[in-house]
Amino acid sequence: MSGAPQNRQILLRSRPVGMPRPVNFIMVETAVPAPRDGEVLTRTLFLSLDPYMRGRMGGARSYAAAVPVGGVMVGQTVGEVVRSRHAGFAAGDIVLGFGHWQDYAAIPGKALSKVDRALGPISAALGVLGMPGRTAYVGLLDIGRPVPGETVVVSAASGAVGSVVGQIAKIKGCRAVGIAGSVAKCRYAVDELGFDACINRRAPDFVEALARACPSGVDIYFENVGGAVLRAVWPLLNNFGRVPVCGLIAQYNDAAPAPGPSLVPVLTKRLTVRGFIVSDHPERSEDFLRDVSAWVRAGRIKYREDIVDGLERAPQAFIGLLQGRNFGKLIVRVAS
Repeated sequence: MSGAPQNRQILLRSRPVGMPRPVNFIMVETAVPAPRDGEVLTRTLFLSLDPYMRGRMGGARSYAAAVPVGGVMVGQTVGEVVRSRHAGFAAGDIVLGFGHWQDYAAIPGKALSKVDRALGPISAALGVLGMPGRTAYVGLLDIGRPVPGETVVVSAASGAVGSVVGQIAKIKGCRAVGIAGSVAKCRYAVDELGFDACINRRAPDFVEALARACPSGVDIYFENVGGAVLRAVWPLLNNFGRVPVCGLIAQYNDAAPAPGPSLVPVLTKRLTVRGFIVSDHPERSEDFLRDVSAWVRAGRIKYREDIVDGLERAPQAFIGLLQGRNFGKLIVRVAS
Protein backbone atom coordinates (compact mmCIF):
# COMPACT_ATOMS: atom_id res chain seq x y z
CA MET A 1 0.00 0.00 0.00
CA SER A 2 1.21 3.53 -0.70
CA GLY A 3 1.39 6.09 2.05
CA ALA A 4 -0.44 8.70 -0.03
CA PRO A 5 -3.18 10.49 1.95
CA GLN A 6 -6.77 9.73 1.11
CA ASN A 7 -9.60 12.20 0.84
CA ARG A 8 -12.56 11.30 3.04
CA GLN A 9 -15.83 12.69 1.72
CA ILE A 10 -19.35 12.67 3.09
CA LEU A 11 -21.86 12.29 0.29
CA LEU A 12 -25.60 12.76 0.10
CA ARG A 13 -26.68 9.14 -0.21
CA SER A 14 -30.42 9.83 -0.51
CA ARG A 15 -32.81 12.73 -0.16
CA PRO A 16 -34.41 12.87 3.28
CA VAL A 17 -38.13 12.86 3.90
CA GLY A 18 -38.71 14.90 7.04
CA MET A 19 -35.82 15.02 9.49
CA PRO A 20 -32.55 13.78 7.94
CA ARG A 21 -31.21 10.47 9.25
CA PRO A 22 -27.71 8.99 9.25
CA VAL A 23 -28.75 6.69 6.39
CA ASN A 24 -29.06 9.77 4.14
CA PHE A 25 -25.26 10.19 4.30
CA ILE A 26 -22.34 7.98 3.39
CA MET A 27 -18.59 8.41 3.88
CA VAL A 28 -16.23 7.36 1.09
CA GLU A 29 -12.52 7.65 0.45
CA THR A 30 -11.08 8.97 -2.82
CA ALA A 31 -7.75 10.23 -4.06
CA VAL A 32 -6.69 13.71 -3.05
CA PRO A 33 -7.48 15.99 -6.01
CA ALA A 34 -4.75 17.73 -7.97
CA PRO A 35 -5.29 21.47 -8.45
CA ARG A 36 -5.51 22.76 -12.01
CA ASP A 37 -4.29 26.13 -13.23
CA GLY A 38 -5.94 28.83 -11.14
CA GLU A 39 -6.91 26.42 -8.38
CA VAL A 40 -5.71 25.88 -4.82
CA LEU A 41 -5.56 22.57 -2.96
CA THR A 42 -6.74 23.06 0.61
CA ARG A 43 -6.75 20.76 3.63
CA THR A 44 -9.90 21.29 5.65
CA LEU A 45 -9.35 22.42 9.22
CA PHE A 46 -12.88 23.50 10.19
CA LEU A 47 -16.26 22.82 8.56
CA SER A 48 -19.30 24.99 9.27
CA LEU A 49 -22.67 23.30 9.80
CA ASP A 50 -25.63 25.57 9.07
CA PRO A 51 -29.42 25.19 8.74
CA TYR A 52 -29.44 26.18 5.05
CA MET A 53 -27.85 22.81 4.27
CA ARG A 54 -31.20 21.10 4.88
CA GLY A 55 -32.67 22.94 1.91
CA ARG A 56 -29.75 21.90 -0.27
CA MET A 57 -30.47 18.25 0.54
CA GLY A 58 -33.90 18.45 -1.09
CA GLY A 59 -34.71 18.43 -4.76
CA ALA A 60 -37.01 21.43 -4.78
CA ARG A 61 -36.10 24.57 -6.68
CA SER A 62 -34.59 27.22 -4.40
CA TYR A 63 -32.18 30.15 -4.38
CA ALA A 64 -29.21 27.76 -4.71
CA ALA A 65 -28.71 24.45 -6.50
CA ALA A 66 -29.45 21.26 -4.60
CA VAL A 67 -26.70 18.80 -3.77
CA PRO A 68 -27.08 15.94 -6.26
CA VAL A 69 -27.59 12.46 -4.85
CA GLY A 70 -24.09 11.02 -4.69
CA GLY A 71 -22.53 14.48 -4.46
CA VAL A 72 -20.36 15.84 -1.66
CA MET A 73 -22.39 17.69 0.97
CA VAL A 74 -22.03 21.44 0.63
CA GLY A 75 -20.37 23.53 3.30
CA GLN A 76 -18.08 26.45 3.99
CA THR A 77 -14.67 25.65 5.40
CA VAL A 78 -11.52 27.14 6.80
CA GLY A 79 -8.55 25.31 5.35
CA GLU A 80 -4.79 25.39 4.94
CA VAL A 81 -3.29 25.74 1.48
CA VAL A 82 -1.33 22.59 0.62
CA ARG A 83 -0.49 23.46 -2.98
CA SER A 84 -1.31 26.52 -5.03
CA ARG A 85 -1.57 27.12 -8.75
CA HIS A 86 -2.96 30.59 -8.20
CA ALA A 87 -0.68 33.60 -7.83
CA GLY A 88 -2.64 34.99 -4.89
CA PHE A 89 -2.07 32.06 -2.54
CA ALA A 90 0.89 30.11 -1.19
CA ALA A 91 1.31 26.92 0.80
CA GLY A 92 0.54 27.55 4.45
CA ASP A 93 -2.06 30.28 3.88
CA ILE A 94 -5.28 29.92 5.86
CA VAL A 95 -8.28 30.42 3.59
CA LEU A 96 -12.06 30.60 3.66
CA GLY A 97 -14.12 28.95 0.94
CA PHE A 98 -16.56 26.21 0.09
CA GLY A 99 -14.41 23.12 0.58
CA HIS A 100 -17.49 21.06 1.52
CA TRP A 101 -17.67 17.95 3.73
CA GLN A 102 -14.27 16.46 2.92
CA ASP A 103 -10.62 16.47 3.95
CA TYR A 104 -9.21 18.08 0.80
CA ALA A 105 -10.64 20.29 -1.92
CA ALA A 106 -9.30 21.86 -5.12
CA ILE A 107 -10.97 25.27 -5.21
CA PRO A 108 -10.64 28.10 -7.76
CA GLY A 109 -8.52 30.83 -6.22
CA LYS A 110 -11.12 33.44 -7.14
CA ALA A 111 -13.57 31.68 -4.79
CA LEU A 112 -11.23 31.87 -1.78
CA SER A 113 -10.29 34.61 0.66
CA LYS A 114 -7.47 34.70 3.18
CA VAL A 115 -8.36 34.52 6.85
CA ASP A 116 -6.85 37.35 8.88
CA ARG A 117 -5.49 35.56 11.95
CA ALA A 118 -5.06 38.91 13.73
CA LEU A 119 -8.84 39.21 14.07
CA GLY A 120 -9.21 36.14 16.28
CA PRO A 121 -9.31 32.34 16.17
CA ILE A 122 -9.53 31.13 12.59
CA SER A 123 -12.77 29.28 13.36
CA ALA A 124 -14.45 32.67 13.94
CA ALA A 125 -14.35 33.15 10.14
CA LEU A 126 -17.19 30.60 10.04
CA GLY A 127 -19.21 32.31 12.77
CA VAL A 128 -19.20 35.73 14.34
CA LEU A 129 -16.73 37.11 11.75
CA GLY A 130 -18.16 35.11 8.87
CA MET A 131 -21.42 34.35 7.13
CA PRO A 132 -23.61 34.07 10.28
CA GLY A 133 -22.31 37.34 11.72
CA ARG A 134 -22.70 39.08 8.37
CA THR A 135 -26.25 37.73 8.14
CA ALA A 136 -27.10 39.26 11.51
CA TYR A 137 -25.47 42.57 10.57
CA VAL A 138 -27.16 42.97 7.19
CA GLY A 139 -30.55 41.67 8.27
CA LEU A 140 -30.86 43.82 11.36
CA LEU A 141 -29.25 47.04 10.15
CA ASP A 142 -30.35 47.12 6.51
CA ILE A 143 -33.78 45.49 6.71
CA GLY A 144 -34.70 45.93 10.38
CA ARG A 145 -33.35 49.52 10.52
CA PRO A 146 -33.34 49.75 14.34
CA VAL A 147 -34.03 53.03 16.10
CA PRO A 148 -32.92 53.64 19.71
CA GLY A 149 -35.68 52.73 22.15
CA GLU A 150 -37.33 50.16 19.89
CA THR A 151 -37.92 46.54 20.87
CA VAL A 152 -36.11 43.90 18.83
CA VAL A 153 -37.14 40.24 19.19
CA VAL A 154 -34.95 37.51 17.72
CA SER A 155 -35.61 33.77 17.64
CA ALA A 156 -32.84 31.16 18.03
CA ALA A 157 -31.24 33.79 20.25
CA SER A 158 -28.29 31.70 21.43
CA GLY A 159 -27.36 30.60 17.91
CA ALA A 160 -24.70 31.93 15.59
CA VAL A 161 -26.98 34.51 13.95
CA GLY A 162 -29.45 35.30 16.71
CA SER A 163 -26.82 35.97 19.36
CA VAL A 164 -25.19 38.61 17.18
CA VAL A 165 -28.55 40.17 16.28
CA GLY A 166 -29.39 40.74 19.93
CA GLN A 167 -26.00 42.21 20.76
CA ILE A 168 -26.06 44.61 17.80
CA ALA A 169 -29.58 45.63 18.86
CA LYS A 170 -28.18 46.59 22.27
CA ILE A 171 -25.29 48.48 20.67
CA LYS A 172 -27.88 50.43 18.67
CA GLY A 173 -29.82 51.38 21.82
CA CYS A 174 -32.73 48.94 21.52
CA ARG A 175 -34.43 46.57 23.93
CA ALA A 176 -33.32 43.06 22.95
CA VAL A 177 -35.64 40.13 23.66
CA GLY A 178 -34.51 36.66 22.69
CA ILE A 179 -36.38 33.41 22.16
CA ALA A 180 -34.45 30.17 22.70
CA GLY A 181 -35.08 26.48 23.30
CA SER A 182 -33.95 25.94 26.89
CA VAL A 183 -33.54 27.65 30.25
CA ALA A 184 -29.74 27.39 29.91
CA LYS A 185 -29.75 29.07 26.51
CA CYS A 186 -31.97 31.87 27.78
CA ARG A 187 -29.77 32.38 30.82
CA TYR A 188 -26.75 32.64 28.52
CA ALA A 189 -28.47 35.24 26.34
CA VAL A 190 -29.28 37.45 29.32
CA ASP A 191 -26.32 36.88 31.65
CA GLU A 192 -23.51 36.59 29.09
CA LEU A 193 -24.73 38.41 25.99
CA GLY A 194 -26.65 41.23 27.68
CA PHE A 195 -30.14 40.63 26.30
CA ASP A 196 -32.86 42.39 28.30
CA ALA A 197 -34.96 39.22 28.37
CA CYS A 198 -35.07 35.76 26.80
CA ILE A 199 -38.09 33.48 26.70
CA ASN A 200 -37.97 29.68 26.60
CA ARG A 201 -40.11 28.63 23.64
CA ARG A 202 -40.72 25.24 25.29
CA ALA A 203 -42.23 26.76 28.46
CA PRO A 204 -45.97 26.16 28.90
CA ASP A 205 -46.59 29.90 29.29
CA PHE A 206 -44.36 30.89 26.36
CA VAL A 207 -46.94 33.06 24.59
CA GLU A 208 -47.87 34.96 27.75
CA ALA A 209 -44.23 35.33 28.86
CA LEU A 210 -43.25 36.76 25.48
CA ALA A 211 -46.02 39.35 25.70
CA ARG A 212 -44.87 40.34 29.21
CA ALA A 213 -41.30 40.76 27.95
CA CYS A 214 -42.51 43.15 25.22
CA PRO A 215 -44.78 45.61 27.08
CA SER A 216 -44.43 48.18 24.29
CA GLY A 217 -44.93 45.64 21.52
CA VAL A 218 -42.37 44.52 18.94
CA ASP A 219 -40.84 46.86 16.38
CA ILE A 220 -38.44 44.38 14.74
CA TYR A 221 -38.75 40.61 14.69
CA PHE A 222 -35.68 38.88 13.28
CA GLU A 223 -37.05 35.56 12.07
CA ASN A 224 -34.90 32.43 12.26
CA VAL A 225 -37.45 29.78 13.23
CA GLY A 226 -41.01 30.11 11.90
CA GLY A 227 -43.84 27.87 13.03
CA ALA A 228 -45.29 28.39 16.50
CA VAL A 229 -42.69 31.01 17.39
CA LEU A 230 -43.70 33.21 14.46
CA ARG A 231 -47.36 32.81 15.40
CA ALA A 232 -46.59 33.96 18.95
CA VAL A 233 -44.70 37.08 17.85
CA TRP A 234 -47.07 38.10 15.06
CA PRO A 235 -49.84 39.70 17.22
CA LEU A 236 -47.24 41.73 19.14
CA LEU A 237 -45.88 43.58 16.11
CA ASN A 238 -46.35 47.33 16.21
CA ASN A 239 -47.47 49.57 13.37
CA PHE A 240 -44.70 49.85 10.80
CA GLY A 241 -42.92 46.83 12.28
CA ARG A 242 -40.16 45.17 10.28
CA VAL A 243 -39.60 41.42 9.91
CA PRO A 244 -36.29 40.37 8.33
CA VAL A 245 -36.79 36.69 7.44
CA CYS A 246 -33.46 34.90 7.67
CA GLY A 247 -34.55 31.31 8.24
CA LEU A 248 -37.46 29.01 9.10
CA ILE A 249 -35.68 26.09 10.73
CA ALA A 250 -38.82 24.78 12.44
CA GLN A 251 -40.37 24.19 9.00
CA TYR A 252 -37.45 22.80 6.98
CA ASN A 253 -38.47 19.20 7.56
CA ASP A 254 -42.22 19.69 6.98
CA ALA A 255 -43.71 17.44 4.32
CA ALA A 256 -46.47 20.00 3.65
CA PRO A 257 -46.58 23.78 4.06
CA ALA A 258 -47.23 24.83 7.65
CA PRO A 259 -50.16 27.16 8.39
CA GLY A 260 -49.00 30.73 8.64
CA PRO A 261 -50.33 33.78 10.46
CA SER A 262 -52.97 35.99 8.90
CA LEU A 263 -51.61 38.52 6.45
CA VAL A 264 -54.22 41.10 7.49
CA PRO A 265 -51.77 42.84 9.89
CA VAL A 266 -49.31 43.31 7.01
CA LEU A 267 -51.90 45.72 5.62
CA THR A 268 -53.45 47.20 8.75
CA LYS A 269 -50.15 47.65 10.63
CA ARG A 270 -48.21 48.55 7.47
CA LEU A 271 -45.61 45.87 8.19
CA THR A 272 -42.50 45.24 6.15
CA VAL A 273 -41.74 41.51 5.81
CA ARG A 274 -38.68 40.73 3.71
CA GLY A 275 -36.76 37.55 3.17
CA PHE A 276 -33.07 37.90 2.43
CA ILE A 277 -30.01 35.87 1.52
CA VAL A 278 -26.79 37.41 2.77
CA SER A 279 -24.86 36.47 -0.37
CA ASP A 280 -26.99 39.07 -2.20
CA HIS A 281 -25.20 41.81 -0.22
CA PRO A 282 -21.47 41.51 -0.95
CA GLU A 283 -21.12 45.29 -0.83
CA ARG A 284 -21.63 45.15 2.96
CA SER A 285 -18.78 42.74 3.66
CA GLU A 286 -16.14 45.40 4.34
CA ASP A 287 -18.42 47.41 6.64
CA PHE A 288 -19.44 44.25 8.48
CA LEU A 289 -15.91 43.03 9.12
CA ARG A 290 -14.74 46.48 10.22
CA ASP A 291 -17.60 47.04 12.65
CA VAL A 292 -18.11 43.57 14.09
CA SER A 293 -14.42 42.80 14.53
CA ALA A 294 -14.09 46.09 16.43
CA TRP A 295 -17.09 45.23 18.61
CA VAL A 296 -15.62 41.78 19.33
CA ARG A 297 -12.25 43.27 20.29
CA ALA A 298 -13.97 45.78 22.57
CA GLY A 299 -15.99 43.03 24.26
CA ARG A 300 -19.30 44.45 23.02
CA ILE A 301 -20.05 41.27 21.06
CA LYS A 302 -19.37 37.88 22.61
CA TYR A 303 -19.73 34.54 20.91
CA ARG A 304 -19.79 30.85 21.65
CA GLU A 305 -18.69 27.94 19.48
CA ASP A 306 -19.95 24.36 19.71
CA ILE A 307 -17.07 22.35 18.23
CA VAL A 308 -17.41 18.68 17.26
CA ASP A 309 -14.24 16.71 16.52
CA GLY A 310 -14.04 14.49 13.45
CA LEU A 311 -15.48 14.68 9.94
CA GLU A 312 -17.24 11.36 10.51
CA ARG A 313 -19.38 13.04 13.19
CA ALA A 314 -20.69 15.74 10.86
CA PRO A 315 -23.95 13.96 9.88
CA GLN A 316 -25.07 13.34 13.45
CA ALA A 317 -24.03 16.85 14.49
CA PHE A 318 -26.01 18.33 11.61
CA ILE A 319 -29.11 16.37 12.59
CA GLY A 320 -28.64 17.68 16.13
CA LEU A 321 -28.49 21.23 14.77
CA LEU A 322 -31.92 20.80 13.18
CA GLN A 323 -33.20 19.48 16.52
CA GLY A 324 -31.76 22.41 18.46
CA ARG A 325 -29.18 20.35 20.35
CA ASN A 326 -26.22 22.63 19.59
CA PHE A 327 -25.30 25.54 21.87
CA GLY A 328 -23.55 28.26 19.86
CA LYS A 329 -22.06 28.19 16.37
CA LEU A 330 -21.77 24.56 15.30
CA ILE A 331 -18.39 23.73 13.75
CA VAL A 332 -16.66 20.45 12.94
CA ARG A 333 -12.92 20.34 13.59
CA VAL A 334 -11.74 18.16 10.72
CA ALA A 335 -7.97 18.50 11.28
CA SER A 336 -5.57 20.56 13.37
